[in-house]
Amino acid sequence: MELAQIFNEANVVGFLLLFFRFAGLFIAVPIFSHNNIPMNIKATMAFFFAVVFYTSMPSVDIALTVPAIIIAILSEFMLGLIVGVALQLAYNVITFAGGQISFMMGFSMASAIDPQSGISMPIISQFLSLLAFMVLFALNLHHWMLLFIDHSLKTVPLGGFLMSEDIFHYLMHAAANMFLVGFIIAFPIIALSWLADVIFGMLMKTMPQFNLLVIGFPIKIMVSFAVLIATLTAIMLILKGEVQEAFNALEMLF
Repeated sequence: MELAQIFNEANVVGFLLLFFRFAGLFIAVPIFSHNNIPMNIKATMAFFFAVVFYTSMPSVDIALTVPAIIIAILSEFMLGLIVGVALQLAYNVITFAGGQISFMMGFSMASAIDPQSGISMPIISQFLSLLAFMVLFALNLHHWMLLFIDHSLKTVPLGGFLMSEDIFHYLMHAAANMFLVGFIIAFPIIALSWLADVIFGMLMKTMPQFNLLVIGFPIKIMVSFAVLIATLTAIMLILKGEVQEAFNALEMLF
């Protein structure tokens, strides 16, 4: 009799929706969405955490029909994707700034495959991205997400999430803020590179024998690396603030 109560239609549908809530997060959220994590591992993790959180799962308050269940599954995926997009926009501040820095240093053609996203990325962007990845681990973002799921189960019913206008406006603002903060991070190196270009231009006018390719570019790269090393701690602190701000903004989902 107890098994019949556990495996009744409402509980099975509830477990399925809980599984898709975790699956949506593992597909989109930084750390969990790493490209090197196989899809079957992500599915196994989603199933495992669905089992762990099954006891705290609220009762399902939807019609137990096929169309209603499909809509509820899409709703759970939407919740995970919105959380992932919000955190990815905060995380991509670093990669965008790295792209600008690489361009100013003349490293825009020096690209490599990023192990996290699986796409070609400038070397400076990849270095900053991997460093930011370790910062996210240091911030215990993976623990934050589990606490977020636990809180969401108490406030957002399974299959009952709806995207509001405030969420859409926040994502648009976060996308614009990604470019703004990225330029702020890259500005010290961009400013010094422009200053170096002005100085080299003046030297070439006064000293025509000055070879910009042989002497100027190595100096420019050396100065850019020195500024990058000096500002690296500040860059990671900016990333920390952006991720924390994005995570605090997720309260609008509840």
